Amino acid sequence: MNISDYRGVMVFAEQRRGIVQKIAYELLGVGRRIADDLEEPLLALLVGHGLPDSAAAELIAQGADTVVVVDDPALDVYMTEPYAKAMTAAIERYKPGIVFTGATTIGRDLAPRVSARVRTGLTADCTGLEIEDGTRNLLMTRPAFGGNIMATIVCPEHRPQMSTVRPGVMRRLERDDSRKGSVEKLAVKIEAKDKNVEILEVVVEKAAKKSIEEANVLISGGRGLGNLDNFNKLQGIADELGGLVSASRAVVDAGWVGQDRQVGQTGKTVRPDVYFACGISGMIQHVAGMEDSDFIVAINKNSSAPIFEYADVGIVADINKVVPALVEELKAAKAAR
Repeated sequence: MNISDYRGVMVFAEQRRGIVQKIAYELLGVGRRIADDLEEPLLALLVGHGLPDSAAAELIAQGADTVVVVDDPALDVYMTEPYAKAMTAAIERYKPGIVFTGATTIGRDLAPRVSARVRTGLTADCTGLEIEDGTRNLLMTRPAFGGNIMATIVCPEHRPQMSTVRPGVMRRLERDDSRKGSVEKLAVKIEAKDKNVEILEVVVEKAAKKSIEEANVLISGGRGLGNLDNFNKLQGIADELGGLVSASRAVVDAGWVGQDRQVGQTGKTVRPDVYFACGISGMIQHVAGMEDSDFIVAINKNSSAPIFEYADVGIVADINKVVPALVEELKAAKAAR
């Protein structure tokens, strides 16, 4: 493999039913920074069928220099093999030195298959991406050993350097309609042999709850709450503030709530306007998932708890006494308006 043949950064712009997903714009944000550091182009790969021109235009406004569009009826609904063939063809044609894919359900299925086909490595669930001085290698950082350490991985002898990136970790750029870019169509012939499954019907389930990654207000509970009944009382604060309840890993491990509500290195990374840390000590594994929140309120009876180092407002008190009092105050404030 001649590494010098590979140049640029490619982002897989995941779309569903013609709508580009939020993770694609987050990847363009980090991709733009990496591409600028390397002084190389940033490409967005858009795969699907009947995709609107506005989708490519938005990707350019969000940072892409070139949008590569692979459009085929066989790509209308995501299937592993056709999408893997399309992405492999794009990598072979454009030879990017770096490829980013979201660590979503689709990305986690697609990226390892593509990396095997182009004979390179893949670092999964990255939370940090930097260029190493001198070597120009990509430093890919991810949690390891249950989130107890952070491992930095390099792929010095193969290209492209591939990684999946956890949603919510990277910041998207401000859209710039004055940004200029190009759109190129790549023809990939999808044959019957490229399909090993047949989709008979697509049933879209309406989500009952918004994801914690999308919430403006999060009330997060930890082991300090003591039991499930106390944890459930956090919903009262969420109801008054129009937020969602999330949790630390200890609460998830205890079975009080599902893993989709976990904040931290082994859970989700969130950036709400307001984050309540209720009975959470503030270990680094949890803080890594919420430290970029705009405003942090910490409530813990241990005055030396690490969480207070990150809080804008700290309350040293028994969380199980503060929660009902806070709910009553919020109700009174709402009634007085």
